[in-house]
Amino acid sequence: MNAFLIGEKVVLRSLELEDLELFWAWFADREVIRYSMGTWLLPWSKKETEQWLHQTLQDKATLTLGVVKKDGSQLIGYAGITSISHINHSGEYYILLGEKSSWGQGYGTAATQLIVDYGFASLNLHRIMLTVSSLNTGGIKAYTRAGFQQEGRLRDACYRDGAYHDKIVMSILRPEWEAKGS
Repeated sequence: MNAFLIGEKVVLRSLELEDLELFWAWFADREVIRYSMGTWLLPWSKKETEQWLHQTLQDKATLTLGVVKKDGSQLIGYAGITSISHINHSGEYYILLGEKSSWGQGYGTAATQLIVDYGFASLNLHRIMLTVSSLNTGGIKAYTRAGFQQEGRLRDACYRDGAYHDKIVMSILRPEWEAKGS
């Protein structure tokens, strides 16, 4: 395995073309993509998923890493930082755990913490933000455990399952990360 970051629970590695089948299955699972960006809510062909993966692998302006359980070898999701601004020293965190059997076991929190640490220590960021559906209570808990604080609410910004829902804006700043002793 091509390990990039190693934590206590997860290993973060580069994505590979061999990951295509997993992504195609995840993007087709409405439960997996329920809280994801709206792009995934439309059906994706295998060819479209392959094109997305090729673009993702070539995008050097975004940190994108595969999430693997430390005691396993199968990819369970992916996470990273996009919209990295070297002027503002900021970026936007994202994560998708596609393997439902891995939900609620701390893997999301572990991956989030590793990427946040990397963002501050290696990318010299000052602020990492994210948005999360107000219905995604598990995600909000994981982000809070990783040090993110709620800073705002985008009212009715997310339409899922026939209803509008708020999106919560959360962030962590370098001094807050440093205070945690990371």
